[in-house]
Amino acid sequence: MTATPSTGTGRSPAAGPAPADVTSQEPAGAAGRLPRPGRGRAWQPVLVIAMLSAASVCALCLGTPFVPPHRLLAAVLDGESTLAGIVVTELRIPRLVLAIAAGACLGAAGLVLQEALRNPLAVPEMLGVSSGAALGVAAPLVLAVSLPAAVQPLTALGGAVLGGGLTLLAAGLGRSPSAVLLTGAAVAAALQAALLVLMVMADQLDLQLIYRYLLGSLSARTWEDVAGLWPWLLVAAPALVLCAPVLSVMRLGDADAEALGVRAQRARLAALAIAVVLIAPVTAVCGPVAWVGFLAPHLARWFSPEAGAVRWLVWSAAWGAVVVAVADVPARLALAPVETPAGAWTALLGVPAGVALMRTRRRSRTTGRASTGGGAVRVPPGGPRTPDSAAATDGAPEGTPPPNPPPPAPRPPSSVDTTGSEGPR
Repeated sequence: MTATPSTGTGRSPAAGPAPADVTSQEPAGAAGRLPRPGRGRAWQPVLVIAMLSAASVCALCLGTPFVPPHRLLAAVLDGESTLAGIVVTELRIPRLVLAIAAGACLGAAGLVLQEALRNPLAVPEMLGVSSGAALGVAAPLVLAVSLPAAVQPLTALGGAVLGGGLTLLAAGLGRSPSAVLLTGAAVAAALQAALLVLMVMADQLDLQLIYRYLLGSLSARTWEDVAGLWPWLLVAAPALVLCAPVLSVMRLGDADAEALGVRAQRARLAALAIAVVLIAPVTAVCGPVAWVGFLAPHLARWFSPEAGAVRWLVWSAAWGAVVVAVADVPARLALAPVETPAGAWTALLGVPAGVALMRTRRRSRTTGRASTGGGAVRVPPGGPRTPDSAAATDGAPEGTPPPNPPPPAPRPPSSVDTTGSEGPR
């Protein structure tokens, strides 16, 4: 009797080659696929710092007069004694600081809205918040109501609360995220129609001011505008810290959030209130800088797809600051000596970039599902192998079909007739 050589797989040579381990195979085309989101996670801090530094140097050096980078410190120390010192300290630095602060507020507000409503398209421009704030600032200007600069954030806050309140009331106090988003788009359209009516009523000078304001501009901003923004940031920062863990729970859905002790409706109202506090003062000073709250959260998710809402909130604020600071450089220099609104550049660059990021993330999810589905265990054509069928087929010639399964046992006759019909007489 000869011994059968072992193949190391627990199967005899007559049983044919063992099936390949499909769990370790990569999907077709994996070698030529684009890098998945999250591959540049380690480079995210370096990229943010590099882009913000480059934008800051360009914002402080370029223009008329041109200040070389090695003369920036001397220009700051000279102060009002030289023309370069006046331009850098009184015009360019306040504008750069305001761009960074405004971008951080808009980026954080965009992430709060998207996570609370569980919709990547939930942006301030589609919820009536930005339009309401712009209406609150434009109405006193057209109606010739003289207000001090310190009161303008309050009028913008009132308009933002009006827009957000109308959205929530029309959507049933935020019971459904999709209803809030659709209703917000309708409320935003109505508020923009009211802005158009005000523009018709305005004279030529006020019309130019309103038009530039509605596109979002950082032109001629000084330290007074920056000082009016910081008190609101001090109020919103602790609220963001408290809101971030709740956003992580809200991503699970209303039912799961309620099971974990979070009241979804109240949490959604609180998130909208925090977004209003972040957006209203920025809109009062700079106007509605468009689509920053849409692009910054998507950049944060693209670089760190596995992170939670807490880390996304930090990186959304950072990317928002980068987006506004970078967009303000061509807004000031592209058509010099004429300045273009920064909001036009953020919309021009932000919408295509955001759509591309969303498509990349969707493609990576589809590829991930395909690779996961390809790793499933394959069932033989004859069904799962039982010990009896394995014993019967092992050692049989290749191509022999598996034996037929035994017929089921006969069912014993029932002693009680449940059909309701009479039996044979």
